[in-house]
Amino acid sequence: MYYSSGNYEAFARPEKPEGVDHKSAYLIGSGLASLSAACFLVRDAQMPGNHIHILEKNAVPGGALDGDQLTNVGYVMRGGREMDNHFECMWDLFKYIPSIETDGVSILDEYYWLNKKDPNYSLCRATQNKGEDAHTDKKFGLSDKGCMEIMKLFFTPDEDLANVKMTEIFDDEVFNTNFWLYWRTMFAFKDDQSALEMKRYMQRYIHHIGGLPDFTALRFTKYNQYESMVLPMTKYLKNHGVQFHYNAEVTNVIFDIKADKKTAKTIVVQGNGQTENIDLTEDDYVFFTNGSNVENSTYGSQNKASGMDGTIHEGGTFDLWRKIAAQDPSFGRPDKFCMDPEDSCWVSATVNTLDDRIPPYIEKICKRDPLSGKVVTGGIVTVKDSNWLLSWTINRQPQYHNQPKGQVLVWIYGMFSDRPGNYVKKAMRDCTGIEIAEEWLYHLGVPENQIEDLAKNSANTVPVMMPFASAYFQPREAGDRPDVVPKGSVNFAFIGNFAETPRDTVFTTEYSIRTGMEAVYTLLNVDRGIPEVWGSVYDIRDLIDASVALRDGKPLTSMEMGFKEKIAMKEAGKAIGGTDVEKLLKEHGAIQRLI
Repeated sequence: MYYSSGNYEAFARPEKPEGVDHKSAYLIGSGLASLSAACFLVRDAQMPGNHIHILEKNAVPGGALDGDQLTNVGYVMRGGREMDNHFECMWDLFKYIPSIETDGVSILDEYYWLNKKDPNYSLCRATQNKGEDAHTDKKFGLSDKGCMEIMKLFFTPDEDLANVKMTEIFDDEVFNTNFWLYWRTMFAFKDDQSALEMKRYMQRYIHHIGGLPDFTALRFTKYNQYESMVLPMTKYLKNHGVQFHYNAEVTNVIFDIKADKKTAKTIVVQGNGQTENIDLTEDDYVFFTNGSNVENSTYGSQNKASGMDGTIHEGGTFDLWRKIAAQDPSFGRPDKFCMDPEDSCWVSATVNTLDDRIPPYIEKICKRDPLSGKVVTGGIVTVKDSNWLLSWTINRQPQYHNQPKGQVLVWIYGMFSDRPGNYVKKAMRDCTGIEIAEEWLYHLGVPENQIEDLAKNSANTVPVMMPFASAYFQPREAGDRPDVVPKGSVNFAFIGNFAETPRDTVFTTEYSIRTGMEAVYTLLNVDRGIPEVWGSVYDIRDLIDASVALRDGKPLTSMEMGFKEKIAMKEAGKAIGGTDVEKLLKEHGAIQRLI
């Protein structure tokens, strides 16, 4: 496996790997990483589809990419996905997956056309005082000291950030700013989580810093991710003969471990009340999505709270990872991510408006008609003074193909589920759907004498607790996440957001797809370059743009400096005067005149 850039490798079709017709693959789980790996097995490794087996303990595929309508409960989405134009592996795959809506086009074509015709941007990023615009006004509000704290983190080597929390790097110069309000709510970071992951995010999306305040950096699918992504992928795979095995719970993978060779020998599967052992040879490949941020999801309803279950249960993905990790140190340390659910949990809820009484309050804030079929909020709207740190978003409607006309689906989430609300004096995790809707309506500015009626009769709300929602961001060190293909592995790979691949960021669709691609290309020896993570961190133009954007457009030469720093800047000005460097700095607003 090797990385590449440019379009030479991107458009090439690899030769069929030798002996692939006599090989087979078993994929544990059917989330995005697993579905992607299966697609790469079909498209690039050219493995016969009926040799590929997806083992899923649930009755439907998709993992965290859900979009469901629970009988007698209502519509529910546990989360949403924000996409970037430089998700290189994702677009490499999706340009080949046919649309299930339009003949002759790919899901990338659909996505591209949609976001070109209806580009994403927000007209209100945050509110306060019951629905008033918080007037963050696209400003980060960082002091020079705060900018320097961010700069220091940006350039700190990874090994120096092992197990370091952001509270050890940042202080109120960062935490009490619009920058942190944007960042923590967009990516679901908590103050005491991984500084290393924060650094990766900063470097990965440096080209989008200027687009964070109004979400011009983002793109979204037309429908929920299950219908927009999972259904086309599963149809593609089934059309190629890939075998889906539902209600098949993998309880262990047994290895033969030698000094320089690690071989998966047996998969233990439970299903329909029986236990089956799948014996493996070196030509039988196993791909395991270790860990899940939606593990132990508990659902509430209009009249029922979600509660919380932070216990690691037999048969769950963390339990399976523990059993695998116990067999070799290179298989990671799952307890680093799943032992503190109070720090990684949050509650989300799906509000289904039932009539025309709530949408006017929405439109007043987002300044768009939520039933227009176009971009509505353009990303989350964060309630700045919410005790739960509540955020809500409305994507293009309808979000489901069968969604009744005139109804709006709203996704909301709160990062602090253990705190009493501002209106409903209860912890979010203890609130019914009605009570969560009441808290949201209060922050929309609905008159208090109407809140109870609207929450009961004009909306149906389904809450979900996810104890490990942001477990990806727990402070960590090298080895906590196993390599995609551990050293010495013959026929086994880890995929998904708890596997380790260089430079990319977890909690993204791209990370899932990238790890699936790397696993297949490595184990099957596919001779084609994997697109490297977009190199904006090495682009001086993006670095300058981001530096200016973080200072809300002020040139770098206006920073407060001591005497020595001023002398150094003056000398630097002499060195670059009349060169392309000076011209570049001026073009990007870093300087107004020669330093």
